Amino acid sequence: MQIDRWMGLAALAAMTLFSASVHAATDWPTRQVTIVVPTGAGGNTDLMARLAAQHLSVKFGRPFIVENRPGAGGAVASGQVANAAPDGYTIMFTPNSMILLTPLVQKMPFDPDKALKPVTNVGTGSQVVAVKRSLGVNTIDEFIAYAKAHPGKLNYAVAGTNNISHLAPVLLFARTGVDLVIVPSRSEPQAISDLKAGNVDFYFGNTSVLLALKDDPAIKLLAVGTATRVAAAPELPTVSESVPGFVFASWNGFMVPAATPDDVVDKLRNELAAFVKTPEISGRLRNLGIVPGGETKEEVAAVFDHDRKAFAEAVRAAGIPQP
Repeated sequence: MQIDRWMGLAALAAMTLFSASVHAATDWPTRQVTIVVPTGAGGNTDLMARLAAQHLSVKFGRPFIVENRPGAGGAVASGQVANAAPDGYTIMFTPNSMILLTPLVQKMPFDPDKALKPVTNVGTGSQVVAVKRSLGVNTIDEFIAYAKAHPGKLNYAVAGTNNISHLAPVLLFARTGVDLVIVPSRSEPQAISDLKAGNVDFYFGNTSVLLALKDDPAIKLLAVGTATRVAAAPELPTVSESVPGFVFASWNGFMVPAATPDDVVDKLRNELAAFVKTPEISGRLRNLGIVPGGETKEEVAAVFDHDRKAFAEAVRAAGIPQP
């Protein structure tokens, strides 16, 4: 009898805890939510995070506060969120490169790809192939042919190393069998300045910046790195139209600690998807050369699977030693 009574109390306690947990998750959020961003203020990632934060604050009636934590290739921010309570009150907005790529190029005390769970994206930032106009090439195919005819004679700018501006062209050159010399730059403005001055021949940079220069007499834009053409410049083909399977873009979205309850994740995903699909926000993103997000759980998984493999292939092609 005593054992039966004890078992009954234990079951009641378990049910109470489960009920409280479900209730708490369903009521989320009941207080401030911190959105950790692994980049400094300004730029597309920060802009998208703040647009989403503003909307979520209004929608849920609770403050969603952006906290910029740049440094160590995103490791500072991802570590903060990975170690946070998995309750939906400390979340992350980030390019997925800082989750999938960073562990491939630097030693980390944890694996962010396993410690964090993607929710959905606000947008996918496109990069565009820009070349020196005086080369006289008008398409990716023409550039590849020209580069093959002049092996080791052309160079390309990168805005920093071990990032998309570095690894995307490395992967493109490896898949097409061309040989260019790397010219590191301190920043994207310097890389673009070098391209305009004719000091470099090729740069794979942010569409939101380079589209403003599409009529520049010194620069020719050839193609975008996203899977589909961008609405802001539909005349530009994708690289994959010439190099099948080549997609290198910047997925920007929300991540949560891996153990965060599914109903919190679903609630956040559903609201973000509705937000991104509004004409005002989708139009604003498209004007920046960003493909609006709001991807489903399955679509996000497919993007992460593709990018995980592409980043690994690019790192190998660049000869970067494993940490």
